[in-house]
Amino acid sequence: MQHRTDSKDAVAEKIRDGRTSLGIEFGSTRIKAVLIDDERNTIETGDYGWQSHMVDGLWTYDIDKIWRGLQSVYADVADRVEADYGLKLTRIGQIGFSAMMHGYLAFDKDGKLLVPFRTWQNTNTSEAHDRLSQLFQYNIPERWSIAHLYQAVLDGEPHVSSVCYFTTLAGYVHWKLTGRKVLGVGDASGMFPIDPETKTYERAFIEQFDALPEVAAQPWKLENLLPEPLVAGAPAGVLTAEGAALLDPSGALQPGVVLAPPEGDAGTGMVATNAVRRRTGNVSAGTSIFATVVLEHKLSALRPEVDLVTTPAGDLAGMSHANNFTSDLNAWISLFREFAQINCCSIDGADLYGELFRCAISDDADPDAGGMLAYPFRTGEFLAGLAEGRPLFVREPEARFNLANFMRAQLFGAFSPVTIGMNVMTQDEGVQIDSLVGHGGIFATPVVAQRILAAAFNTPIRVMTTASEGGAWGMAVLADYLQHAGMPLADYLDDIVFADAQSETEEPDPVDVDGFRRFFARFVEALPVERDAVDHMPIGAR
Repeated sequence: MQHRTDSKDAVAEKIRDGRTSLGIEFGSTRIKAVLIDDERNTIETGDYGWQSHMVDGLWTYDIDKIWRGLQSVYADVADRVEADYGLKLTRIGQIGFSAMMHGYLAFDKDGKLLVPFRTWQNTNTSEAHDRLSQLFQYNIPERWSIAHLYQAVLDGEPHVSSVCYFTTLAGYVHWKLTGRKVLGVGDASGMFPIDPETKTYERAFIEQFDALPEVAAQPWKLENLLPEPLVAGAPAGVLTAEGAALLDPSGALQPGVVLAPPEGDAGTGMVATNAVRRRTGNVSAGTSIFATVVLEHKLSALRPEVDLVTTPAGDLAGMSHANNFTSDLNAWISLFREFAQINCCSIDGADLYGELFRCAISDDADPDAGGMLAYPFRTGEFLAGLAEGRPLFVREPEARFNLANFMRAQLFGAFSPVTIGMNVMTQDEGVQIDSLVGHGGIFATPVVAQRILAAAFNTPIRVMTTASEGGAWGMAVLADYLQHAGMPLADYLDDIVFADAQSETEEPDPVDVDGFRRFFARFVEALPVERDAVDHMPIGAR
């Protein structure tokens, strides 16, 4: 990843020549587009806000908003190209689509959507999760596509017998623009388990699934319903005339553009942080948090705390995913902001976060947060065995109750749920980690979150000082990789994309590591307090 040094005329020439790649990612709260040049520099971006809503008890997005959002972000990019460079965007070198993983989009033989899009947020699939995980002895999380299909079978939903194809959001968009029913192997790994040797679905698991009596009674076989997995760098079709008109209703964009395999947001996050090589990983921190490590081997046993996905190149990766991270922390920060305003003190949001975060690593903070505990559970948390959550702050009567320890407890508590799954990988499975890259807004304050996370994982944490555009940029890079597929993806990222990238690394401090270890032990031991809060504090009670 490089800083742009080209002149405006040089960039315009690249746009005219089609030396560009476009990445579009459908996130849970916004759709983002990033157009890059052949040196991976961002030329223009587009943005569209959206949100899921509940229909008949299930979280979904309206199909028309998928296309409205797609056309909006593309138009943003095209309009900005015309405004900045005086050019109609008629040619693009390569395009790639990515989206939030998992979920369920099911179609009949005529391509008709059978039920509203069921997103990863739905947890109605617990029975399917339990049964399939035990059947395969392989963790099948509730949000995986196969869990959605099997739960529909178990529930006797009328549409099941008509299913001829099911896919993810990225796979759906790609199919409609190219006519090809394919999926990047990383996204496919969130539909059904992938064999890292063959880079396709686990054949034995498919046979086990088809042999289930309730599945055998269906008029289909699973392998005929799934999209074809493709590794990064494999051409995944071209933009058809119909697809070009769907993406750009103005008619300026010409068909024939080569498309990259559509990927999931986990894979684009790995690419955007240069974490696709074995023994590397990344920590994506926001409203939720997940830590992903590229594995050297399969896990030895069923580990419900670890999701197994793959990199866009098809290498197995273990993921510890926690639903809760910054929501409760942000609420406390808002409380401090309100207090400051009452006292006629105006402070910028970033400055407030910085001041409070730095307290957590000041000399006034005890290594283990001085007898305080913070539970960040705004919602349920599988890793902690919670169907629901209640944000909770608890302290010992003789705790050293000062601001430094309070903030340290808040940050320790925020990182504790994801640590549960990470400990399973590193301690129970012996997973080795050479480096982890942290990304997300919590790392905007220098040093603090890096140092806390380094203590929690007892691993060096690196944060890149050259910011990218996140997952959409990562998808654009995967599209660009079509031009470099003769070399391994990890080498392409190391030697070409991130050759000049700068970063800051925090090594784990032994005092912090021991302090977090003691905090975490109390956190786990006192989880029954959180469960009692759920049981005895019903939501909505006044």
